[in-house]
Amino acid sequence: LRIIPRLFLFNEEELPPEMRAQRSLNKNRVPEMARYIVENADSYVFSALTASVNAVVRFEPFTGGSGPKDRIGTLTIPMSATFVINDGQHRRAAIQQALAENPDRGDETIAIVMFIDIGLDRCQQMFADLNRYAIRPAPSIGVLYDHRDPMAELTRMVVMGNPFLRDVTEMESSSLAQRSRKLFTLSAIHTATGSLLEEITLNSTDERVALASAYWKVVADQFPIWQQVYRGEITAGEVRRDFIHTHSIVLHALGRVGNTLLRESSEPKRWERTLRKLREIDWHRTNSDTWEGRATSGGNVSKSRRNVDLTTAYIRTVLGMPLP
Repeated sequence: LRIIPRLFLFNEEELPPEMRAQRSLNKNRVPEMARYIVENADSYVFSALTASVNAVVRFEPFTGGSGPKDRIGTLTIPMSATFVINDGQHRRAAIQQALAENPDRGDETIAIVMFIDIGLDRCQQMFADLNRYAIRPAPSIGVLYDHRDPMAELTRMVVMGNPFLRDVTEMESSSLAQRSRKLFTLSAIHTATGSLLEEITLNSTDERVALASAYWKVVADQFPIWQQVYRGEITAGEVRRDFIHTHSIVLHALGRVGNTLLRESSEPKRWERTLRKLREIDWHRTNSDTWEGRATSGGNVSKSRRNVDLTTAYIRTVLGMPLP
């Protein structure tokens, strides 16, 4: 790894886009990627760098004759060659920063796929082709598969440990189809639970799971229509269409409200006395006097930070809780 920063130079930032072979470096992404390498030194995973080399290279197979073994050998590239990264400039920058923090990683390796450089047009086309079908995975499946993030692990334990949540939570997608029988997405519960437990200090993960599970059970008890979906008496699609209380913005707001309740008491009965007033709120999406400009915009649910703040403030007011 220590030769990566010297081998693959990145000095095209001052060139206009049409003269570059890749996008400009987003420096905000680099510290997080470097921290990922440093904090997970024994288990980090990076895919191969892809580069073009503008030189005459020589390949010598280890064995003579023909067959698959002849595809393994020594590739000789002159030191005067120039390498252009077609895919992986952020990984390269993260490696450089990680080595500055922990030089011991310098003897490790990363795979490199090399192409012969036949001009800027070809390099630009390679970048376009390599990124043409790249799709970021849905946040929900990221939470489902992430075993590094303690909050992701805790969220999975909360959901899987509650028969109601396990049945009505979409674990893979972060958007719900009209005919989906799910009420919530795993990513929405993850965000809400993170707000619920923010700066709540407990001795163990099991205690945090138990506290979060108890809170969400009390919340679920205030929405009888959720239980009707669970029992199959009404479809989840109808509830999501007509009400906003299953949307991530409301879950997030309920998590923030719960954070205050948990700081005041760890007794579910005390939470219930306050949360019982949730039943007094008109959660219909058509209740524009309450939700338009607060949780919705033009009738569509909006989840900006401002919308979450306003929705949280309204719920706190109805529950008789002071605004921070």
